[in-house]
Amino acid sequence: MKRLTILAAVAGLVLFGVVVAFSGAGEILQAVQSAGWGTALVVLVRAIAIAADGIGWNVLFPPGRRLESQVAMLLRWVRESINQLLPVAAVGGDFIGARLATFWRCEGAMAWASVIADIGVQAGTQLLFAVLGLGLLVWLVGDSELVHYVAAGIGIAALGLGGFVLLQRRGGAKLFLAIGQKLAAGREWAALAAVERFYERLREIYENPRGVAASVAIHSGVWIFGSLEVWIAFHFMGYPIGFAEAIVIESLGQAVRGAAFAVPGGLGVQEGGFVAICSLFGIPAGPAVALSLVKRVSDLAIGLPGLVVWQWIEARRALGKGPDLAGDTGLAEGRR
Repeated sequence: MKRLTILAAVAGLVLFGVVVAFSGAGEILQAVQSAGWGTALVVLVRAIAIAADGIGWNVLFPPGRRLESQVAMLLRWVRESINQLLPVAAVGGDFIGARLATFWRCEGAMAWASVIADIGVQAGTQLLFAVLGLGLLVWLVGDSELVHYVAAGIGIAALGLGGFVLLQRRGGAKLFLAIGQKLAAGREWAALAAVERFYERLREIYENPRGVAASVAIHSGVWIFGSLEVWIAFHFMGYPIGFAEAIVIESLGQAVRGAAFAVPGGLGVQEGGFVAICSLFGIPAGPAVALSLVKRVSDLAIGLPGLVVWQWIEARRALGKGPDLAGDTGLAEGRR
């Protein structure tokens, strides 16, 4: 796995270098500089979006079992920071976030189930966001070869999402049980109890349609709100575009980066995707790559403090000063 990660990172660096050379380093630098204070506004938009995503996660918990809002937003910040900056295939931070949630007296099974459900809601709403972007793309520029590629990609993503949903059904328990029994090392009862409790909590979440609907609405709104990053960046660079164009660029750009989850940070892939998408609206390659770099500045500005906060939480826990040392940190209570 480490070798694959290293190979993916090297491939991303090579692709990044090719894209920068093709786009012109001077033109990219000039565009980034012209963004000026717009970069700070992009960081602000990202911070608001992450906070809202934290609320979108928290409403999935059954009433009476939710985290405090500020805790949910704090842990969502940590989840996002890890996913953006560390080579964890874009989901490792979510599982760390589930573990951290147990520090606040959240039962382990519920923490894990809530994160799995949240990943599913985010993936589903991102797919809808990509469909919206594709529809707007057809409306704005008509049919093109890129439209066909995007449509095919959305179709593949839909199949993957369908598989993820099936794993959350009772049939998926067989897979989790098989894995759990091997990890139990002769303590099959522990793995069985863990998986059973996990599915019970997952069922509780999905039996609360108001919570699920609220989460879908919040995450959908966050995807659209995030398009302000594109709109603001290009406005300051001197390439004013409409919000519909910003939605197209953001939705398809996010889809491209998501498809390249194996490449740490989507390095090179994100830049190449923006170049291809922005060209449809007459935006040169230089500013398109600059947009990606402005977004990466936001990743760092939000992510680096988030990683520090994560280590601070872990350190307080290790020193016995954590929020709540009585929390269950595993899927099964009392597991050792």
